Amino acid sequence: MDLSDRIERFRRIAREWARGLYHGLVTHPAYEKIEKEAEDVEDAFILACFPDAFGVPSPVSYYTAELLPFLENEFEAWERRLWDRGTYLERKGQQYHF
Repeated sequence: MDLSDRIERFRRIAREWARGLYHGLVTHPAYEKIEKEAEDVEDAFILACFPDAFGVPSPVSYYTAELLPFLENEFEAWERRLWDRGTYLERKGQQYHF
């Protein structure tokens, strides 16, 4: 292994390490925050459409029942997520208190 091969190997390792560091410090936390915010918006939308799933009577539920076939895959996961989390305010508070 000559010097140019060792230098190229070092550059490749340094590039991979820098890419991992950038992902860990910058991109990954941003993606997590965006995913949580999108999840919260989706939760609020489904809760507004189907409040009767949690015992809150709503006349709108009759009309939003037409959305169920389109939201079938997300509905079970959403229901499980809402039952597992303490409160909506608790989740929003976690975003601002590390």
